[in-house]
Amino acid sequence: MQEDNDNTATTPYPLIDRELSWLAFNYRVLQEAKDPRVPLLERVKFMAIFSSNLDEYFKVRVATLKRLIKLKEKTRRKLQKDPSDTFGQVMQEVKRQQEEFGEVFREGILKGLREHDIHLLTEHDLNPAQQEWVQAYFDEVLEPLLLPIILDETETHLFLKDQTVYLGIKMWGPKTEEDCKPERYAMLEIPTKKHGSRFVKLPTEGNQRYVMFIDDVIRFCLPLMFDKYKQFDAHAVKVSRDAELDIEEEVSGNLMAKIRKSLKKRETGYPARLLYDPETPQDLLDMMMAHTGITEDELVDGSKYHNFRDFFQFPDFDLPALKYQPQPTLVHPLLEQEPSMLAAMQKQDYLVHYPYQSFDYVLRLFNEAAEDPKVTAMSATLYRVADKSAIAKALAKAAKNGKLVTVVVELKARFDEESNIFWAGKLQKAGANVIFGAAELKVHSKLGLITRNEGGRLVSYAYLSTGNYNEDTSTIYADHALFTSDSRLTKDVEQVFNFLIDGQPDKEIQHLLMAPLNMREKFVRLIDREIRHAKKGQPARMILKMNALQDERMIKKLYAASQAGVQIELLVRGICCLVPGVEGVSENIRLRSIVDRYLEHARVYIFHNNGDEEYYVASADWMTRNLNRRVEVAFPLLQPDLVQQLRTIIDLQLADDNKARDVDNSYIPASPPTDVRSQYATYDYLRSLVPEGMDPVRE
Repeated sequence: MQEDNDNTATTPYPLIDRELSWLAFNYRVLQEAKDPRVPLLERVKFMAIFSSNLDEYFKVRVATLKRLIKLKEKTRRKLQKDPSDTFGQVMQEVKRQQEEFGEVFREGILKGLREHDIHLLTEHDLNPAQQEWVQAYFDEVLEPLLLPIILDETETHLFLKDQTVYLGIKMWGPKTEEDCKPERYAMLEIPTKKHGSRFVKLPTEGNQRYVMFIDDVIRFCLPLMFDKYKQFDAHAVKVSRDAELDIEEEVSGNLMAKIRKSLKKRETGYPARLLYDPETPQDLLDMMMAHTGITEDELVDGSKYHNFRDFFQFPDFDLPALKYQPQPTLVHPLLEQEPSMLAAMQKQDYLVHYPYQSFDYVLRLFNEAAEDPKVTAMSATLYRVADKSAIAKALAKAAKNGKLVTVVVELKARFDEESNIFWAGKLQKAGANVIFGAAELKVHSKLGLITRNEGGRLVSYAYLSTGNYNEDTSTIYADHALFTSDSRLTKDVEQVFNFLIDGQPDKEIQHLLMAPLNMREKFVRLIDREIRHAKKGQPARMILKMNALQDERMIKKLYAASQAGVQIELLVRGICCLVPGVEGVSENIRLRSIVDRYLEHARVYIFHNNGDEEYYVASADWMTRNLNRRVEVAFPLLQPDLVQQLRTIIDLQLADDNKARDVDNSYIPASPPTDVRSQYATYDYLRSLVPEGMDPVRE
């Protein structure tokens, strides 16, 4: 296992700060919300994605920065960079993006909604008929869900739930002087979960459609709740709490119990920020801070409304023209004709591309194997599964049918811990052998292995993917998955499972790249080979696609390759700490990032190898955590037709002049313009592979 022992504090190479690079990625999401080419209700969803991303960023990354800032000065001096400096830069950029977010909402989203006869009303916009309807709705539906808490002069502690919107209320002008103070303060939780949505649809009037935030319904009806006062002021606040679990990185003892205990701690974690409305009166803000224990250090300017992720629930009013045109899921032209997945995999390998092609082939494979009397064993790694996981149910069925089922469940998959604990329990009860990861490592690889007795000979079938066993996210995450019975690969997959079970493989892993055993070393060898070719004057090129590029050793190796003349094309969706185009360092490196309808989630590594190209498809990004502290797998494509499929898709992404951005988040034009939008072009390409006479669409 490789140690991360770089002394990078004195590196002369240009690097973009990881935290600022992530914020640059989230700004690309905001660009989609700004883009008038994107259908209006889809732009609303991108606003929700931006907000949800930022919430998680504060709960994890900003919370970590705050932990570092609290370290003793002697310890802080050992860090590469003063966390206080990073924190200041982060907060400055967050403020800039939040201001632009507000402008996009007001000038883009709200104006666009009005142009399509959709009106997001505030408490000040209601006509008499609407006022009557809102009051009746409040009485019948909302008021039973509300529990206001009066804030008095005693500084009793009030706990604010993580990621929950509250209204801080100031009331004054008592109707009578009996038992009424001149001013009173209260807080109440916006009951989004209990209500089922953050929004209330009002009756339509002709072709005019109306909707309100619950917040504004409550604001309008405050006189009904607090009938002893005449005047009211109500402003929203939301706390984001530290989401890092304090778990020892080992699996001795009862890890499941440790996770459960730490999840309870997360609910009460240290506040990473208190988002508040800058229009909040100081006395109301002071009162809320006094009762919650929040300090000025946690205050972050927000707006009137928080939790924009709730816009995922914004009603669509049955207006399909304001959403993406449907892209019905495609069949795989060969697998669709095969009655048996296992029999099909005996013939050849298959590459399936989600979300363009159906995830059902994975479900078919696992269900078939669970029922097949000749299948003796099944193994899988579960990182993030669907809430009602059909894959987990198939594995449980296989165990009940007497097969040897081994499931590696990663309990430390952030924000999926509870779901994974649930499925681990279900699988254990069904008789499966459940393993909770590997010592000191997080299991992030996406693997499956099926063993079948065929005439007295054990034959293995493997499933390797860049994406999770999750039928829900498979409709929005762009991934690649390989179905194979090639013994070169299945033997290596077996060794990966041996590592997960026993802590080491029985034999050398020859064809797969596996972190933390050999992945970094083999990627470095592949880059060094391109450098040797370049120095000999031979063609040398790499195409590297990943979600994140942060590992400094790999970045330095790419700089060395660029300096040797290797042409490098980077497709990096998220964090990228490498700086392209720097003379003498990275002038041979071109970077593009694609954010569009689907989340680009696949990792693909292509090495020219003097014309004999090698392709690796992986679960791993080039981050230190992926290469050193996670179990990851990169698998080669060995079948020529699959290589051609993948290359066509990657070439479309390299030609994208609609949704590709450079390091500065500027759109990359093609010269001459090609008008390629790679995700749509990929769909058209895969549809073209379906032969005439076959229905290309999975119903």
